Amino acid sequence: MKSPKEKMIAGIPYIDTDGQLFKERQYAKEELKRFNDSEPKQIKFRKQIIQKLFKATGTRFFLEPPFRCDYGYNISIGENFYSNYNCTILDGAPVTIGENVLFGPNVSLFTAGHPIYFETRNQGWEFSAPIVIEDNVWVGGQVVVNPGVRIGRNAVIGSGSVVTKDIPADVVAAGNPCRVIRPITAADRIDYTNI
Repeated sequence: MKSPKEKMIAGIPYIDTDGQLFKERQYAKEELKRFNDSEPKQIKFRKQIIQKLFKATGTRFFLEPPFRCDYGYNISIGENFYSNYNCTILDGAPVTIGENVLFGPNVSLFTAGHPIYFETRNQGWEFSAPIVIEDNVWVGGQVVVNPGVRIGRNAVIGSGSVVTKDIPADVVAAGNPCRVIRPITAADRIDYTNI
């Protein structure tokens, strides 16, 4: 029989009956308190905390404090990832973030969900579904990404969006719920090197 943790990661509904998940969330909170309370110049110290907490990281990444997550061990970030202030990742299921991904302030990724029907929800049932953000994605400030969403490579998600369904590659998408506004084309390419 699978433990609540195994069920959570596999996307099977679960109730945290053995307390293991609570203990692991507490550990992450303690590590993130050290991260968030660090001095601005302690960049290496903060990087070491994230490398210890996360499943995988690139060699170059930067998360502005404060940052919050449930566990950390389900989060993988690619090379050259940047997250602005107040990022929250509820990582009950795997969260995979590609290379060259940018997050604006107050971005929230929620793999966790609860039953819609109140009696089941009140019994403590939960579920998780993975989130994937492919390479070269820019996620604007105040964006919420819901469980089970994949955002395709090179996409731009407009500020304030609530992403409830997959977003294809090479598009600008925005809104609540988030929807494709237009494709990204060669007309969007600007050469800043000669400015």
